[in-house]
Amino acid sequence: MSDKHAPFFVGYLPVPGPLRGILLAVCVLFVSGLAGFGLALGVAQDGPGDGAFRFDYGRQTVTGVVELTPYPLLRVTEGNDRIKAGHTLMLAGQGKNSVENRAIPLEGKLAKVSGVILQRGDLDMLQLRGGRNGLGPVEGAAPELVTEPLGRWKLAGEICDGKCLAGAMRPGRGLAHKACANLCLIGGVPPVFVLTQPVEGSEFLLITGPDGGPLPQSAYDYVAQFVSLEGDVERRGDLLVLRLDPETLEVLE
Repeated sequence: MSDKHAPFFVGYLPVPGPLRGILLAVCVLFVSGLAGFGLALGVAQDGPGDGAFRFDYGRQTVTGVVELTPYPLLRVTEGNDRIKAGHTLMLAGQGKNSVENRAIPLEGKLAKVSGVILQRGDLDMLQLRGGRNGLGPVEGAAPELVTEPLGRWKLAGEICDGKCLAGAMRPGRGLAHKACANLCLIGGVPPVFVLTQPVEGSEFLLITGPDGGPLPQSAYDYVAQFVSLEGDVERRGDLLVLRLDPETLEVLE
């Protein structure tokens, strides 16, 4: 025979006294479980890194020789307190845009650039101001640019867009960033190969096609994945450039 006085929960009635403790314990355990799961998920993720827009540096203005790899670079000839002569800067526009159209008329010539630095470790990029205030010609003869070949390498790492990786987004890498990275690359933002082991002291290489042209679109399928590849590496100022052999691209498990 059932106990007529046993507590019974009805949703539209107040919770019976004997059941309140059980219900409270269940709620506490449920909320604690969600918090623990969230904490474990966060701990398992890679840190976003220290990349950021360095607005604290203020506007940076330097002079140098414009070079296309085909991605716009500046070989700095006259620097400042933060950007020294001899440094090679990758250049990008605001948003997911290249400055190629602005740089092409100045290729091989002296120019003055101005903008804000994005920086992550020894990787940096300059986001230019608009118009001639951001990129414009200056008087004078440009020095001859030297490119040093460093041979063919087999490397492992991740293809990223250089702007988000440098600090426009955090973490700016990994599968969660794949769609954003591909949009940046389609827009002409310089692509970067993030190495698992440094090459000639550098953990980041600007990556191009095999002939020094744009990164082939077939490589976009491999963006934000852990891959191995081969290609020729060369030094342009203090920046290493990798000419990818697309046939060697392989996803690593």
